[in-house]
Amino acid sequence: MPRERFGESHTFLPRRALLSFEEIEKVVRSCLPLGLEKVRITGGEPLLRPGLADLVRRISSLGLEVALTTNGSLLRDQAENLREAGLSRVTVSLDALDSNIHSVMTDSAIPVEDVLDGIDAAREAGLSPVKVNCVVQRGVNESEVEKLITHFRGTGVVVRFIEYMDVGRTNGWQLGQIVPSEKILSHLKTIFDLVPLESENPSEVAVRWVHSDGSGEIGFISSVSEPFCENCSRIRLSADGLLVTCLFATGGHDIRALIQSESSENELNEAIAAIWQRRDDRYSENRSSETGSLPRIEMSYIGG
Repeated sequence: MPRERFGESHTFLPRRALLSFEEIEKVVRSCLPLGLEKVRITGGEPLLRPGLADLVRRISSLGLEVALTTNGSLLRDQAENLREAGLSRVTVSLDALDSNIHSVMTDSAIPVEDVLDGIDAAREAGLSPVKVNCVVQRGVNESEVEKLITHFRGTGVVVRFIEYMDVGRTNGWQLGQIVPSEKILSHLKTIFDLVPLESENPSEVAVRWVHSDGSGEIGFISSVSEPFCENCSRIRLSADGLLVTCLFATGGHDIRALIQSESSENELNEAIAAIWQRRDDRYSENRSSETGSLPRIEMSYIGG
């Protein structure tokens, strides 16, 4: 959320506009007959939402895997409660170990030390394997890739590198800012002895590699150079009740009224199924100068 676009004068949603935990649970329940297996809580920064452990407890009690994506800065105080509530695992965003580079990438003053402490807290709480997501932007943090791998090698933390994406319209994305995953991997192979891992699930977005001595795993998410639209099985629910079928969507389907009405979970199920069946999202596969000019929902509204 660039400061020049989301400064102190920006009008954020009032709390009354946010779905309650009960309403979110209703949506999750309605998706169970559709084959839902995992729910990821993201943001924005989800740990800013008061009482988040209650939402985790509600979802995990349905027999679902519950994951969380966070910047890690608040994990030290919440990791244990989240695990006790049923959180399965956590992914922490960390683009650099260097404080200055981290500040540039995140446009924040959050100390790297706080993020690393949050990762340690997650590991101590048993939220393993902890995953670290690093977005690689040309000319900014390529030098941090090897450092991150070395830092987490032998700790059980999985480090994944993500190609810089054109999410929303406020990050000033340009194709030349991308460092293709293949180029990163080729360089890393000259430093580390890496062995490929077979995918465990066809909808898995990361291509996985491990150190030959078993000391760690790394992954690559390459939605720009190697799109995976065909196998995408993810749908997103925004905090204000929009159902979004693609990370690069130009809009969403407003189901807030249906959620908050007296409609049954079966009726909600039918509505969501109809939305999913009509989807034809292929943004990453069809990326062009034309699609690049279209308005898109900001990632901070619907998560990664």
